[in-house]
Amino acid sequence: MEAYLDNSATTPVSEAVRDIVVKTMTEAYGNPSSKHLKGLEAERYVREARERIAATLKADEKEIFFTSGGTESNNWALIGGAMANRRAGNHIITSSIEHAAVLQPLAFLQDMGFRVTFLPVDSRGRISLEDLKNALCSETILVSIMYVNNEIGTVEPVAEAGKIIKDYNPGILFHVDAIQAYGKYRIIPKKMQIDLLSVSGHKFHGPKGSGFLYIRANAKIKPLLYGGGQQKGMRSGTDNVPGCAGLGTAAAEAYTELESKTARMRACKKRLTDGLLQIEGTKINSCMEDELSAPHIVSCSFENVRSEVLLHALEEKGVYVSSGSACSSNKKIPVSAVLQEIRLPASLLESTIRFSFSDWTTEEEIDYALDVLRELLPRLRRYTRR
Repeated sequence: MEAYLDNSATTPVSEAVRDIVVKTMTEAYGNPSSKHLKGLEAERYVREARERIAATLKADEKEIFFTSGGTESNNWALIGGAMANRRAGNHIITSSIEHAAVLQPLAFLQDMGFRVTFLPVDSRGRISLEDLKNALCSETILVSIMYVNNEIGTVEPVAEAGKIIKDYNPGILFHVDAIQAYGKYRIIPKKMQIDLLSVSGHKFHGPKGSGFLYIRANAKIKPLLYGGGQQKGMRSGTDNVPGCAGLGTAAAEAYTELESKTARMRACKKRLTDGLLQIEGTKINSCMEDELSAPHIVSCSFENVRSEVLLHALEEKGVYVSSGSACSSNKKIPVSAVLQEIRLPASLLESTIRFSFSDWTTEEEIDYALDVLRELLPRLRRYTRR
């Protein structure tokens, strides 16, 4: 048996996504910028995908811009937003536990002369709204707060943050990295006062290399890519028709019966955490309060076992998990900055595994993973103590 519990890294595509990707690659293969029938056919798939995505956000289709995925969306939101508003100020606010696709563009902006404030988080991984209020100043032009943390699943108070930001200065851009939240929560950017929203397709059964950036109408942001003027001159380059079509299909599927899907994920999460807590020497790092924690992510530390060793031992038994963010993993598994920020004991920093689910995850997979852990951990701990 296999148990694929690394869905925050990537998900398999659905049958409908596979079918439309193949169709647009083999039949509707025209360049959507071409004016002949093949081009118009391809352009129709792109337009329909944009409409389907906009409907999930109650947004206008003109506010949806296709990208190559979450990294590009975050880079565009931050660098494009900062550069467009530089005359208004040079101050940016973010949290200390953002994904590398946010932190690295911000490091670039610091090199360009921008000042960045990193809000600390509590032991659950939540920012303080009071800290956000105190950090805002006349030079602030951009705030970026992730919706769901990709390592521990903490849900940040983005709606409350949006109100605080806009009450202070409506001109400040509010960016939300929703890469782990889209398809798990109903997100209405206008209601939440979000100007820029980043999404990646392969986190919810869409194709890899697909994503979008929601840009609120009239939000000031510069393009990153220049060239042929596609997507109203905001993101040049020939549209990835199969990626767009697959992304639109995955988005529509994700928001069909959303509540029942998230309920199933929460049931899997409870089943896993209940089982983990019965295993000696474990510590759950994810918040267990439903309203503060995503339905699909569990971070757990295992005393006296290195995460890299446990990960590969589980792999040999057909259980697939992660040591943290797949995007930050290299040949050597790094110590997580997120776990350091929530003040996890140093002895557990390199003994932590992330389990993550999709709406396809079954209770049988959870039970199998727990059985394997009960079998492996005593043996691995004996080896470690020697």
